[in-house]
Amino acid sequence: MASVDVLSTGHGPGLVVLPGGTRRARHYQRMADALSGTYTVHVIERRGRGRSPAQGDDYGLDVEISDALEVLEETGSRQLFGHSYGGLVALHVALRTDLDRVIAYEPGVSVNGAIPWDWQPRFEQLLAEGKDARAMVQFLHGLDLMPSGPHVNAIAWVMQRATAEGRAVREVLPTIVRETGVMRELDSDGSRYAAITAPTLLLGGGRSPAYFHEILNVLVETIPNAKRVITPEFDHNAPDLDGPTAVAELIRA
Repeated sequence: MASVDVLSTGHGPGLVVLPGGTRRARHYQRMADALSGTYTVHVIERRGRGRSPAQGDDYGLDVEISDALEVLEETGSRQLFGHSYGGLVALHVALRTDLDRVIAYEPGVSVNGAIPWDWQPRFEQLLAEGKDARAMVQFLHGLDLMPSGPHVNAIAWVMQRATAEGRAVREVLPTIVRETGVMRELDSDGSRYAAITAPTLLLGGGRSPAYFHEILNVLVETIPNAKRVITPEFDHNAPDLDGPTAVAELIRA
């Protein structure tokens, strides 16, 4: 059995899904359901979530790659989808093994320092102080994933504390520390991704932060067999929250 928990649905060729930061496997259920008539979708519950192991002191990119390779082998899957941090992992898996296709939705690839990190010290401080809701707001504001300002800040704080979804997200906030550490360590000019041989579909949203567009620009010019599709109405959370069925259509096309 694979080292991590996997949620599977559908029938057809295998497609493995790697969730993004703070995301659980269940967040991709609607996308998986929309794909289930075409693929057997295997969504990995990445480490630090649910019944999968904790990240552990030895956590790093190689651990995530190993988990993905195990699931690919056990399920006989030849296609891999990754969202955000999961997209970063997916691209590095494609550097290690032959795939029929790799799909990355706004992968968390730090290219030429495009991703901002000045929010991180304050985030870690708030997390250490047990101020998890405020830490989450710091994380979202810092990466330009939600509007800023005192009014929005107060509403977000209340919502994240009050809702079940907010509580679920706060439970996995500690995983951000190690995952963003991996992203920062891998910052480069992006040239390493020229070694990806699999056909690569790069997806993004017109409403996402500008740095994701910078990243996709570099990747589509670097990966030999890459195609980029930007959907104007999508934001960074289209695969898991705002447009899973539409993202499934792009994957299936």
